[in-house]
Amino acid sequence: MTTTWKPHDEHGELSSKERRELPDSAYAFPDKRKEPLTDARHVQNALARFDQVQGVSDAERDQAFANIQAAARHYGIDVAEKNWRELGKRPHTKNPAH
Repeated sequence: MTTTWKPHDEHGELSSKERRELPDSAYAFPDKRKEPLTDARHVQNALARFDQVQGVSDAERDQAFANIQAAARHYGIDVAEKNWRELGKRPHTKNPAH
């Protein structure tokens, strides 16, 4: 899967105005503009909340996971999971995305 994510210079807590001004390429789900990936904390949040994102297709999840992996590499975060279907299994939580 080719990533659409590109690093962006916004970091930390984003105001709603700053979030609206981010390019689509700053999001895990660029078409839905869900889960901004602007720093390490946001990448970790996107991983933790991945199975809570609603209204997206499996193809969009594939794209989002590829984007999260790219952002994780950029920010030095280890991602143990090899695909999004593994998310939500540790710590033994139900993954509603299945």
